Amino acid sequence: MNTEKVRLNITLPVELVRELTEMTEPRKRSQFIADSVAFRIKQFKDEKRNALLTEGYQAEKEEGLKITKEFEGLDIHGWDDY
Repeated sequence: MNTEKVRLNITLPVELVRELTEMTEPRKRSQFIADSVAFRIKQFKDEKRNALLTEGYQAEKEEGLKITKEFEGLDIHGWDDY
């Protein structure tokens, strides 16, 4: 993992800072915030990937059904022999 750091000046709601202070030690807030941001970024990327996969599967659904229908008769042909 990259250990290079950048200082940011951000603004947060008072209640959020209050909860953050209750949950973390003063010298560990930056790490907590970094972990939270990393988690949210991963979650966002996962949601985006899942949306793209869903869109792709839906776009190919009709074609897949058409191919299945074309080969339906061949699929059961000869099964009685086994």
